[in-house]
Amino acid sequence: MGMLPDEVVPVRLMATVWADTSGLHDDLRTREDLDAWLDDVGIERGSRPPSAAELALARRLRDAVRRLAAQVTADERQSPTVDLDTALGDLNDLVTRLPVPQLTFVAGKLQEGSSRGTSPVVTGLARVARESIALLGGPDAAKLRACYAPGCVLYFMKTHPRREWCSVACGNRARAARHYEKIRSTR
Repeated sequence: MGMLPDEVVPVRLMATVWADTSGLHDDLRTREDLDAWLDDVGIERGSRPPSAAELALARRLRDAVRRLAAQVTADERQSPTVDLDTALGDLNDLVTRLPVPQLTFVAGKLQEGSSRGTSPVVTGLARVARESIALLGGPDAAKLRACYAPGCVLYFMKTHPRREWCSVACGNRARAARHYEKIRSTR
């Protein structure tokens, strides 16, 4: 857990799929995994653990954001798990679950309330969907990058002009691979 802790929440959600020498990993396999991720990114989840439906929703959101990030970055490292229309539909559907503020008149005074009683987990995921929409469709989309270090499947925000990798480890791996190629090609 906790890949790319300095990144924005949508990037951290995408980073729940990652790879190493033993293959592809998924940090959102179980309800406990989702619980840990929500804690990790500071999303209030209420007193009960996430449901199976909430886990499925989180995974759909993650897959949608990864697919749309691949679109934004022209990333062809892996074949997408969902098509573009499905990804757009899933993201746009989830953001509609945000509670809408409403004004009510109770006991002689006006009070602010919200339109729906969605669970704290769904509300948190809907907020991540809204952040993802702002990221993917806004000016920051130009800073989103796919990490092209050997075997990496992560995305990152290019926060520095010279930043090329999601992490120091990926930068080292990429340099080592380049060095190895150079030595091999001179033999």
